Amino acid sequence: MSTGVIILAAGWSSRMGSPKQLLPYRGRSLVRHAADAALESVADRVVVVLGGYADEVRNELKHLPVSIVENHSWQTGMSSSIRAGLQELLSADQIELVIIMLCDQPYVTADVLNKLVETQRATSKPIVASTYGTIRGVPALFARELLDELNSLTADEGARRIISAHPEHVATISFAQGAVDIDTPLDHQRLTA
Repeated sequence: MSTGVIILAAGWSSRMGSPKQLLPYRGRSLVRHAADAALESVADRVVVVLGGYADEVRNELKHLPVSIVENHSWQTGMSSSIRAGLQELLSADQIELVIIMLCDQPYVTADVLNKLVETQRATSKPIVASTYGTIRGVPALFARELLDELNSLTADEGARRIISAHPEHVATISFAQGAVDIDTPLDHQRLTA
């Protein structure tokens, strides 16, 4: 089944005070790290959704075989970025599986994304979520039959709402490091210490 990845990288990084998408991590920016992980995975197509700092972040992705879409409504919340990514992803391809990931989870690798796809194939569940602590969240995979629901998210709702709404249809992978996301200068300091 063809698989697409949507990388959400549209935020304004208000708690960081500067674009977290561009923070250095292992010799690359966080957004470049996320794009490289998606491109190294089994995904057939990668879409990166930009918003705040779009021009600066776009420069980080030049020469990569990703589709870039700018969400002009990024201030309305994460749901508008998910919709923008879905629209771009589904405009040209017959995608069957969609992975939603964030650019500020530095420990996401191609192996983590591939494990989502492998688990879906093994279980046939329409949702495969990452688990860290008590959270079932992203990166998460959704089968085509749930894309309308993803499209119907509003305001700052994210993929976690769909995961919570269908507990009987969720398979999971363990990804303890998924709990690490970079929102503040202290988070970044800890990451690079």
